[in-house]
Amino acid sequence: LVAILDADKEGFLRNERSLIQTMGRAARNSEGRVILYADRVTESMRVAVQETQRRRQIQSDYNLKHGIEPQSVQRNLEDIRSENRQSLKKLTQRVHKELTPETLPKLLADLTSQMHDAAERLEFELAAVLRDQIDQLKNTSLRT
Repeated sequence: LVAILDADKEGFLRNERSLIQTMGRAARNSEGRVILYADRVTESMRVAVQETQRRRQIQSDYNLKHGIEPQSVQRNLEDIRSENRQSLKKLTQRVHKELTPETLPKLLADLTSQMHDAAERLEFELAAVLRDQIDQLKNTSLRT
Protein backbone atom coordinates (compact mmCIF):
# COMPACT_ATOMS: atom_id res chain seq x y z
CA LEU A 1 0.00 0.00 0.00
CA VAL A 2 1.28 3.43 -0.96
CA ALA A 3 -0.62 6.42 0.39
CA ILE A 4 0.27 9.86 -0.95
CA LEU A 5 -0.89 12.55 1.44
CA ASP A 6 -1.65 16.02 0.09
CA ALA A 7 -1.39 14.66 -3.44
CA ASP A 8 -2.91 17.90 -4.73
CA LYS A 9 -0.01 19.99 -3.41
CA GLU A 10 2.07 20.57 -6.53
CA GLY A 11 5.84 20.54 -6.09
CA PHE A 12 8.59 18.22 -4.93
CA LEU A 13 7.36 14.59 -5.01
CA ARG A 14 3.89 15.66 -6.16
CA ASN A 15 4.58 16.49 -9.81
CA GLU A 16 3.43 14.23 -12.64
CA ARG A 17 6.74 12.40 -13.00
CA SER A 18 7.15 11.76 -9.28
CA LEU A 19 3.56 10.55 -8.89
CA ILE A 20 4.03 8.10 -11.78
CA GLN A 21 7.28 6.85 -10.22
CA THR A 22 5.72 6.44 -6.78
CA MET A 23 2.66 4.71 -8.19
CA GLY A 24 4.94 2.43 -10.18
CA ARG A 25 6.63 1.33 -6.96
CA ALA A 26 3.31 -0.06 -5.75
CA ALA A 27 2.84 -1.81 -9.08
CA ARG A 28 5.93 -3.93 -8.37
CA ASN A 29 3.83 -5.86 -5.90
CA SER A 30 1.04 -7.99 -7.35
CA GLU A 31 -1.24 -6.83 -4.53
CA GLY A 32 0.01 -3.23 -4.56
CA ARG A 33 -2.43 -0.35 -4.10
CA VAL A 34 -2.09 3.43 -4.26
CA ILE A 35 -4.28 5.95 -2.47
CA LEU A 36 -4.02 9.62 -3.39
CA TYR A 37 -5.39 11.85 -0.63
CA ALA A 38 -6.38 15.25 -1.99
CA ASP A 39 -9.05 17.94 -1.87
CA ARG A 40 -9.07 18.24 -5.66
CA VAL A 41 -7.70 16.44 -8.71
CA THR A 42 -4.73 18.30 -10.15
CA GLU A 43 -3.50 18.01 -13.72
CA SER A 44 -0.45 16.10 -12.45
CA MET A 45 -2.69 13.60 -10.65
CA ARG A 46 -4.97 13.17 -13.67
CA VAL A 47 -2.05 12.57 -16.05
CA ALA A 48 -0.32 10.20 -13.59
CA VAL A 49 -3.46 8.09 -13.13
CA GLN A 50 -4.10 7.96 -16.90
CA GLU A 51 -0.49 6.98 -17.61
CA THR A 52 -0.57 4.31 -14.91
CA GLN A 53 -3.78 2.86 -16.34
CA ARG A 54 -2.30 2.90 -19.86
CA ARG A 55 0.81 1.07 -18.69
CA ARG A 56 -1.25 -1.42 -16.68
CA GLN A 57 -3.30 -2.27 -19.78
CA ILE A 58 -0.17 -2.80 -21.89
CA GLN A 59 1.31 -5.06 -19.20
CA SER A 60 -1.93 -7.02 -18.79
CA ASP A 61 -2.19 -7.58 -22.54
CA TYR A 62 1.44 -8.74 -22.67
CA ASN A 63 0.98 -11.08 -19.69
CA LEU A 64 -2.17 -12.58 -21.19
CA LYS A 65 -0.55 -13.08 -24.59
CA HIS A 66 2.51 -14.81 -23.09
CA GLY A 67 0.79 -16.71 -20.27
CA ILE A 68 2.58 -14.81 -17.51
CA GLU A 69 1.21 -14.70 -13.96
CA PRO A 70 2.40 -11.55 -12.12
CA GLN A 71 4.54 -12.18 -9.04
CA SER A 72 5.80 -9.71 -6.47
CA VAL A 73 9.47 -8.81 -6.24
CA GLN A 74 11.04 -10.16 -3.04
CA ARG A 75 13.56 -7.85 -1.37
CA ASN A 76 14.63 -7.74 2.24
CA LEU A 77 13.75 -4.45 3.95
CA GLU A 78 16.89 -4.70 6.07
CA ASP A 79 19.01 -4.64 2.87
CA ILE A 80 17.42 -1.33 1.88
CA ARG A 81 17.96 0.14 5.34
CA SER A 82 21.57 -1.04 5.32
CA GLU A 83 22.21 0.68 1.96
CA ASN A 84 20.75 3.94 3.32
CA ARG A 85 22.85 3.70 6.51
CA GLN A 86 26.01 3.15 4.44
CA SER A 87 25.19 6.15 2.22
CA LEU A 88 24.57 8.35 5.25
CA LYS A 89 27.78 7.15 6.95
CA LYS A 90 29.91 8.00 3.88
CA LEU A 91 28.21 11.36 3.51
CA THR A 92 28.65 12.21 7.20
CA GLN A 93 32.36 11.32 7.07
CA ARG A 94 32.83 13.55 4.03
CA VAL A 95 30.91 16.42 5.58
CA HIS A 96 32.85 16.32 8.85
CA LYS A 97 36.15 16.21 6.96
CA GLU A 98 35.22 19.30 4.91
CA LEU A 99 33.28 21.26 7.54
CA THR A 100 34.61 24.62 8.69
CA PRO A 101 32.75 27.90 9.16
CA GLU A 102 34.23 29.07 5.86
CA THR A 103 33.24 25.97 3.88
CA LEU A 104 29.72 25.55 5.34
CA PRO A 105 27.86 27.73 2.76
CA LYS A 106 29.55 26.00 -0.19
CA LEU A 107 29.00 22.57 1.37
CA LEU A 108 25.29 23.31 1.91
CA ALA A 109 24.96 24.50 -1.69
CA ASP A 110 26.77 21.37 -2.95
CA LEU A 111 24.58 19.03 -0.90
CA THR A 112 21.44 20.87 -2.01
CA SER A 113 22.48 20.49 -5.63
CA GLN A 114 23.16 16.79 -5.10
CA MET A 115 19.75 16.39 -3.44
CA HIS A 116 17.98 17.99 -6.41
CA ASP A 117 20.01 15.88 -8.85
CA ALA A 118 19.08 12.71 -6.96
CA ALA A 119 15.40 13.69 -7.04
CA GLU A 120 15.63 14.36 -10.79
CA ARG A 121 17.07 10.85 -11.23
CA LEU A 122 14.14 9.60 -9.09
CA GLU A 123 16.53 8.39 -6.38
CA PHE A 124 14.24 9.54 -3.59
CA GLU A 125 15.93 7.57 -0.82
CA LEU A 126 19.25 9.28 -1.55
CA ALA A 127 17.52 12.66 -1.83
CA ALA A 128 16.00 12.12 1.61
CA VAL A 129 19.40 11.21 3.11
CA LEU A 130 20.88 14.38 1.62
CA ARG A 131 17.93 16.46 2.88
CA ASP A 132 18.42 15.11 6.40
CA GLN A 133 22.14 15.89 6.27
CA ILE A 134 21.42 19.45 5.10
CA ASP A 135 18.92 19.95 7.93
CA GLN A 136 21.42 18.59 10.45
CA LEU A 137 24.13 20.96 9.19
CA LYS A 138 21.78 23.95 9.27
CA ASN A 139 20.73 23.15 12.83
CA THR A 140 24.35 22.69 13.89
CA SER A 141 25.39 25.97 12.28
CA LEU A 142 22.56 27.84 14.03
CA ARG A 143 23.86 26.67 17.42
CA THR A 144 27.45 27.77 16.75
